[in-house]
Amino acid sequence: MSHFAKLDENNVVVFVTRGRQEDDGKEAELSQRTGDRYVQTSYNGTIRKNFAAIGYTYDEARVAFIPPQPFPSWTLNEETCLWDAPVPYPEDGELYVWDEQTTSWVQP
Repeated sequence: MSHFAKLDENNVVVFVTRGRQEDDGKEAELSQRTGDRYVQTSYNGTIRKNFAAIGYTYDEARVAFIPPQPFPSWTLNEETCLWDAPVPYPEDGELYVWDEQTTSWVQP
């Protein structure tokens, strides 16, 4: 089954829809037929790195869907096109939330 992301004029995803399997790779045809810009996406990340969701940006240079930056201190991982915190998430099994003011993980 194919999935397609509809993009606005700034390459931001505004809608994700499911297509027929025979539509796989036919985003240009879908765009031409509808008059909107569609880019194919995949759940398993085999194309365009991440599955598109509303609010993600399609980066043509990286050929990837990138989620919104969660915090100003986080940096884009060029390999995954996901955002990395400046400090790794603790691996002690406890629950933490990001505190941008202290740029650290804190318990709620």
